[in-house]
Amino acid sequence: MARRERIEKQIAALPLRWDDEGRMRVLMVTSRGTGRWIVPKGWLMDGKKPWRAAEIEALEEAGAVGAIGSEPLGDYRYRKTLDDGSSLPIRVRLYPLVVERLKKRWKERDERKRKWFSVKGAARRVDEPELRDMLLSLVDKPKKVPAIREVLKAS
Repeated sequence: MARRERIEKQIAALPLRWDDEGRMRVLMVTSRGTGRWIVPKGWLMDGKKPWRAAEIEALEEAGAVGAIGSEPLGDYRYRKTLDDGSSLPIRVRLYPLVVERLKKRWKERDERKRKWFSVKGAARRVDEPELRDMLLSLVDKPKKVPAIREVLKAS
């Protein structure tokens, strides 16, 4: 019988805001390795709730400061390529972060670019089909999504 690969867990933030026309925008960053557009993500952190770890990743990778939701938008999967060329299956839990401001100076500013995209524009740029579907589900009435509504109510 074949051995099942262990699925590792990560957390991610979906930094978002509304523009002057009331349309939701998504902040994305480039990955350090390939330079493709991704959402800020990383590993769980000892002693931190998963959404707090996602909030820290958004600050370190994108300089985004705001209100994070404790309710996830959902999960998506991808394969992380390691330095030795092997890969790991990863399941990422995504938390909404309503951005209040962007820092001019942040930890990884010299390693990444950041840019605001429309929801459809963000969906077009990601490689992960489940993340793409999650983003596209936010095109119509994102403020009605329970995880986003929770953050907006609290902030």
